[in-house]
Formats: sequence, C-alpha cells, structure tokens
Amino acid sequence: MTLDVPNLKEFDARLRDEASEDPSLEIPMDPPSKKTQIIAIYGKGGIGKSFTLANLSHMMAEMGKRVLLIGCDPKSDTTSLLFGGKACPTIIETSTRKKLAGEEVKIGDVCFKRGGVFAMELGGPEVGRGCGGRGIIHGFELLEKLGFHDWDFDYVLLDFLGDVVCGGFGLPIARDMAQKVIVVASNDLQSLYVANNVCSAVEYFRKLGGNVGVAGMVINKDDGTGEAAAFADAVKIPILASIPADDDLRRKSANYQIVGTQQTQWGALFEELAGNVADAPPLRPKPLTQDGLLGLFDAETTGADFVLTPASDADMRGKDAAPAKSLEVVYDNV
Repeated sequence: MTLDVPNLKEFDARLRDEASEDPSLEIPMDPPSKKTQIIAIYGKGGIGKSFTLANLSHMMAEMGKRVLLIGCDPKSDTTSLLFGGKACPTIIETSTRKKLAGEEVKIGDVCFKRGGVFAMELGGPEVGRGCGGRGIIHGFELLEKLGFHDWDFDYVLLDFLGDVVCGGFGLPIARDMAQKVIVVASNDLQSLYVANNVCSAVEYFRKLGGNVGVAGMVINKDDGTGEAAAFADAVKIPILASIPADDDLRRKSANYQIVGTQQTQWGALFEELAGNVADAPPLRPKPLTQDGLLGLFDAETTGADFVLTPASDADMRGKDAAPAKSLEVVYDNV
C-alpha cells in the first residue's frame, strides 16, 4: 500500500485552515429546546449564591414547577438553608459509607424534599484528602447511575463555587452539561473578578465549540453604588434581579429562613427573578481585561492608577549585591 503524499499534505493544510477559523459569533436566542432547563449558578464564596438559589428554587416550586436543586459547593450550605439549617447526607460521604458496607446508594439516601423542591448535596473530600473538583465529577457519575438523565424536572439548578472554574467546578461549562450560566455578584471587586472569570471560561469554551451561554447576573447585597450594574453592561449580560442589602434579609438568611415565598414581603422579588431566569436566553459574554475590571471602580480604592516600578538584580540581592563578572569577550581594536 502506498500513500499519496501530496494529497496527505493537502488534507493536513485543510485541517489547519479549518482549525484556525474563528467559531461563529451567532448565539442561539431561542429558549432551550430540552424540556428540562439545567442552569448552573456561579459566584464568589460568601457572596450569597446559596441564599439566592435556595429561595429561587422554593419560589419556582411555589409557582408549580418541578425543581431539583443540587449543591456542588464543598461547603454544602445550599441545602442547609433550604432545610432550615439541617445538613443532609452528601452523595460523596453516603457513597463511601455504602460502598464499605457493600450496599448500593438509593435515591432516598441522598435526595430530600421541602416545599416542592427536591434537593441534594454532592459534598466534598475531607480537608487534605483529595480534590474537590474530582469529588464533583464522582458525584455526577453516581447521579448518572441513579438515573439522572431520566428524571422529570422543569428545572435543575446547580450551585457551583465560582472562585475555581477548572476541573469538576467547570464541568457544566466544559461539557455543555448546562444550557446556561447565571453569575451572582455584588458591588465589590472580588466578586466581580470571579464573575469575570466565569464569563472568560464561557467564552473560552464557546471558541472550542461549546454551547453554554451566560443568561445574566443577580446582584446580591446591592447597596446602590452601581459597580455590578456597570460590569453587567460592559460584558453584555442582563441583570436578572437586584437583591438589596437589607437587615431583614440578612437576619432571615442567618437564621436559615426562606424568603422566596409569597408569604413574605420578598415574594414579588423572587417571583420576578424566577421568571427572568426561566426566560433569559444564553448569551456570549464579553469578558473584561484586568484593567477594564479595575476601571469600574474609583482608582483611589483599587490602586488602578498605580505605576509599576521594575525591580533590579541589585534590589533582589540586597546587602549582598556585588557586580557580577562578565563572561563577554572584549576584543582590542586592531
């Protein structure tokens, strides 16, 4: 058998040309075609995404929707808020215990209900014993064995730690597991830095052929200073809701009380959020550079106008600094 070398070279050239083409910038604007909307919510640790999700899921169920809430943050605080502070057994710890006993994990071992919401926690490894991202991957592998793809829900909400968007934490984006992503942030640089990282991850995988988009932002603890709104406008994503910095909300959250119900004064806010989350199409964001992100804030508070001063070798050596012998060969003029 002989190889046609010219044709092989031509084929190789076509592959290179195809690989160098920029993916289409056209974004599907229609609602997800699948019956179940799988939505991943990302945010900086402590920014209030678990508070937002627990109340959003409760309101969706109150509106007659079938909702599955899956906590994918190792802190496991999503379901704790939903269940009034009660920690439910995580999938990872239950799987380990059952495996040691030679038993199979069942739905009732890891999934629990409140107010029409079905909820479970993936959990994470013990401190210093394993990778949290790998634990998430293992958790979803177990969910598939339990029949995840055959379950009948209108919405599956995934609570992900946004500080890290690699490995298992980036699963919904990297593997097109979710149709869309929502970011939760506030008017502070660190939470918007995380939101920008999530937008960058979405954009990166879009260039690789992915289909996940950002549906929008929820501004939590909104004090009215406007940085989060400016960020959303800059990266071209809508604001789905602004949850005010309010003492009543803070106290109820601290006491594991659900406010995402028409029985509270906050019912209308979360009902509007539920509608926006359901209808918002997945968009392709325009992530900012670090300087662009800093530009949203007053330079005096971020150091954005600071000028970098290069260090020298003598600076690094300190008191031991001494001229280094040159190895350059210098020829005398003839």
